Amino acid sequence: MTKGTEPTIRGKTAIVGIGQSKKVGRVPGVSPLALAAEAANAALADAGMEKTEIDAVISTHAMSTSFHRFSVAFSEYWGIVPTYSNNVQVSGATGAATLNEAAAAINAGYAKNVLVVIGDSLLTGMTPDMALRSMTESRDQQYEMPFGIPVANTFAMTAHRHMKEYGTTREHFAHVAVTQRKHAIATPGAQMTEEITIDDVLNSKVVTTPYHKLDCALISDGGAAFIITSAERAKDCPKKPIYLLGAGECFTHEHIFLMPDITTTGGVTSSRLAYEMAGVKPSDFDVAGIYDCFTGTVVMMVEDLGFCKKGEGGPFIADGNMTYGGAIPANTHGGLLSYAHIGNGGSYFHAQEVVRQLRGECGPRQVEGAELGLYHALGAGFACAGTTVLGTEATL
Repeated sequence: MTKGTEPTIRGKTAIVGIGQSKKVGRVPGVSPLALAAEAANAALADAGMEKTEIDAVISTHAMSTSFHRFSVAFSEYWGIVPTYSNNVQVSGATGAATLNEAAAAINAGYAKNVLVVIGDSLLTGMTPDMALRSMTESRDQQYEMPFGIPVANTFAMTAHRHMKEYGTTREHFAHVAVTQRKHAIATPGAQMTEEITIDDVLNSKVVTTPYHKLDCALISDGGAAFIITSAERAKDCPKKPIYLLGAGECFTHEHIFLMPDITTTGGVTSSRLAYEMAGVKPSDFDVAGIYDCFTGTVVMMVEDLGFCKKGEGGPFIADGNMTYGGAIPANTHGGLLSYAHIGNGGSYFHAQEVVRQLRGECGPRQVEGAELGLYHALGAGFACAGTTVLGTEATL
C-alpha cells in the first residue's frame, strides 16, 4: 500500500446520540433487554432520529442472559430488522471495539445509522459469585481455570510485578479509587457516592493482594447506547456531533502466562495506531475515559497511553494529574470503580462521559474548553486493547 492511502475513519463518522437506562447500579426486576431498550430509546431521542432509520445494531454478550446473539435478540425485542448486526466479545475492550466497528461499517457502506447497545443485570440478575464466575469462565478452561486464577488474580499479578519493578505502592493504587470517588460524588446517578480516603481503601477487605475491595470495580445493572452516523448526516442532528477521529486495537495473548510483558499492554500499540490516524499526541487531549477494572490498571494505562513514562504512573496519579487541573482529567463520572460496571459493556459509560464533556454538558464537573477526548478500554487480563479518539471537529 503506497503512502497516503492507508485506511482511515478519521472524521467520517460521528456520535450523534447517547443514552443510558433510567437507572444504573441496583435495578431489580428489569431485564437486560429492557435496560438496553431504555438506553436505546434515550439515545434515539438524543439523536433526533426515528427508529426506522437504524439499519445496524452492534452489541456484546450480556452475562446474565442466555442469548448468544444479543444484537439479534435486542433487534427483535426493540422491533427493528437491521441489515447489519454483530455481537462483539473482546471482554472489557468491547466498548472501544464496537464504536470502532460502527465507524468502519459506515465508512465501508454496510450501514448508515448504527446503534451500539448493551444491557446487563450483573448485580440483581446474578449472585456476586455467579457474576465473578461468569468472568472467570471466560478464562482458558484447560490451563487457567483448573489452577484457580479468576479475573481478579490475573490483574493482581500485573500489579505485583509493577510494584516490584517500579516501586509502585498500594497508596498509589488507592489514589485512583479516591480520585474517582470524588468524581462520582459530583455525577448524578452514580452507584457509589460516599466519600472515601486513602486509609479507607487500604483498610477495606482484602480481595487478592495487593487489591482491597475499594481497589476493585463494582458489580452493576444498567444499559448504555450510542447512535453513530456519517459526518454528513450528523449535521442535521440536534446535538453537537462528536467525531471519531482515530481508532486502534491490539490483541496480544489469550493466556496470561503468555503475555509478552506483564507490565506493558497492547494499549501501547492500540493508542499509537489511534493517535497516528487522528494526527494527535497524548499532550493534546483535554479529557479521557480510561478502563479501571482495578486501580492498578489505571496506573499502567496512563503509562501505556503515553501520559507519563513507564513506572511513573503511581506518582503521576498521586500528584493529581488525572483530575481537574491536572495533565489529563480522566473518568470524571467515577468509572467502573464508583459509577457502575455492567460487564462487557461497562466502559460504555466512560465513552459517554467523554462525549458529554466534549459537548460541554457536564455542569459542575465540566472540563473547561474540552475539545479532544480519549477513550481506552481493555479486557481479558490485558489480552485485548481498544482505543478511540473523539473530537468536536471532523478535522484537526
